[in-house]
Amino acid sequence: MEVKVLNGKVVADKIKENLKERVDSLYSKTGVKPCLAIITMDNDYASKMYVKMKVNACKKLNIDTIIENLSEESTTEDVLKLVDKFNNDDKIDGILIEHPLSKQIDERLCFNRIALNKDVDGVNAANFGLMAMKENAFVSATPAAIMSIIDYYNIDIAGKNVVVVGRSPILGKPVAMLLLNKNATVTICHSKTYNLNEYLKIADIVVAAVGKPKFIKGDNLKEGVIILDAGYNKGNVGDVDIEACMNKVNAYTPVPGGIGPVTIAKLLEQTVISYENKNNKKLTLKK
Repeated sequence: MEVKVLNGKVVADKIKENLKERVDSLYSKTGVKPCLAIITMDNDYASKMYVKMKVNACKKLNIDTIIENLSEESTTEDVLKLVDKFNNDDKIDGILIEHPLSKQIDERLCFNRIALNKDVDGVNAANFGLMAMKENAFVSATPAAIMSIIDYYNIDIAGKNVVVVGRSPILGKPVAMLLLNKNATVTICHSKTYNLNEYLKIADIVVAAVGKPKFIKGDNLKEGVIILDAGYNKGNVGDVDIEACMNKVNAYTPVPGGIGPVTIAKLLEQTVISYENKNNKKLTLKK
């Protein structure tokens, strides 16, 4: 059985190619670039890597970035003040709070403070609710990336058993809702799940989002399973021990080069959508 590599870079490049045209077109009319504000603490390995990649990707698309790097001693109030500042700044189209934050900070309170029209990383609980109900909303970037990969490679998920390993509010839970909205049969597993392997045995598709390197092994996977690995850990390894799974897998996303590049592309896409919504409204009013 030939194993198919679900190359995320190909998907991301396609998305970004379209975005470049859209930004250039609107910039020629307004003289104003899109702008993404990033609040970060720079205290996590994956966060450092992702912020760097996001800033580089923005530059290539003519998107401005503002970086606010807080100390590890910062408080919830410090983050909220920055969010309020960016919410009220008309030059800012998107606000990203790079996570994880320091333990003393109430992440959920900070996420929910982001204005819905600038919540381009889809972390506000209100956007989650809208998304779950199939309403117009910004979607968490990594779940959106997973769905883009599924769409690009024409993976049929209707009626299939999809096991999501991980239940975080910005990854496991939203991707489960998105999959459910596309008619998949979804099971969410997590650290308290009794006998995880029994669920993996029946999975047609596994979404790994647990944040533990090489956590999922190949022993109990179903023949022909599709692996969507959303993990990114030290040593550039995912949440799946893909080498140990190769005799069972039909297709998989590599780490790196799988879901990660598409996550960044979806974040930028939603930033551009916010930019378009704001500026097209202004252009319409001028007429």
